[in-house]
Amino acid sequence: MTTIVLDAMGTDTYPDTDVRGAVMAAQEYDLDLILVGDEKRIRPLLESLSQKDLSIRIVHAPEMLTMDDKGDDLVRMARHKDAQNSMAIGMDLVKNGEADAFVSAGNTGAAMVTALFRLGRLKGINRPALAPTFPTETGSCLVLDIGANPDCKPRNLVDFAIMGSVYAEKFYGRTKPKIGLVSNGEEAGKGSSLVRETYPLLEETDINFIGNVEGKGVICGEVDVAVTDGFTGNVMLKTSEAIAKLVTGKIKEAVLNGNILTKIGGLLLKPALKGVRSALNPSDVGAVPLLGVKELGFIGHGSSDASAIKNAIRAAKEAVEADVLTSLREAVEKK
Repeated sequence: MTTIVLDAMGTDTYPDTDVRGAVMAAQEYDLDLILVGDEKRIRPLLESLSQKDLSIRIVHAPEMLTMDDKGDDLVRMARHKDAQNSMAIGMDLVKNGEADAFVSAGNTGAAMVTALFRLGRLKGINRPALAPTFPTETGSCLVLDIGANPDCKPRNLVDFAIMGSVYAEKFYGRTKPKIGLVSNGEEAGKGSSLVRETYPLLEETDINFIGNVEGKGVICGEVDVAVTDGFTGNVMLKTSEAIAKLVTGKIKEAVLNGNILTKIGGLLLKPALKGVRSALNPSDVGAVPLLGVKELGFIGHGSSDASAIKNAIRAAKEAVEADVLTSLREAVEKK
């Protein structure tokens, strides 16, 4: 049975939200769960929420990493062999074979640094990448990187493309996923020096590289995987989230402030709008994979609710069962 480790001290409302999400996942999916964190706070919550037949156990971690942990202090807490924070202990459980994947909605930077020191990079990968899924006109598109690596070299983008191709094929079932290099124009000569230097390198790979793709092309579903540096990817992500929130908010405002016919129309549209809202809701995704480390890790947002935690655990379980990690290892070794 698949075993998932959850950092129970990850969300902004830890451990309540994390434990509730874990219980929801254990009730819905066939898996074993390990909750890592302050046992004195976790156990009463777990006992009040769960039935005795749920496969959930607690591993005590007396410390936790927060948004205030940065620089040398963060590196020390991430790499120390006897680190007692929930991220370090949780990742060690995966590294030592006691679990199959790690999930956290804690400090993204802390999770990245801890993963690098405790799990290590896949052979041949210089920098791991965060790879969220963007909703598109035709379904979805994997975009990487979205913040882990603001400054990149061409070889980093090639690595992102290879890993993204594998993930899209194994996790989403895309046959020969189309890979696009994010640029300000579709022509081969367009883009920054990074984009122009990366383009010919991607042409030499075995992946299905179709060339440059503009931001609108990503949203229109022209590619299955969009490759970019972490700075550009993060701007794309934050802008997309803001636009989605703006559009749904404006529709709601127009319905509430409209006349009786507008309100009736809003009621008739409610089921359809609910579907759109679901497609744009980050909670339905839960967490994004950290690709390029030796084990499976998923990182969610600190503002995650219990549903998002449940879905993050589901995503980790599905990645384990799709044997994504083995395919990633094989792909990067062949490059």
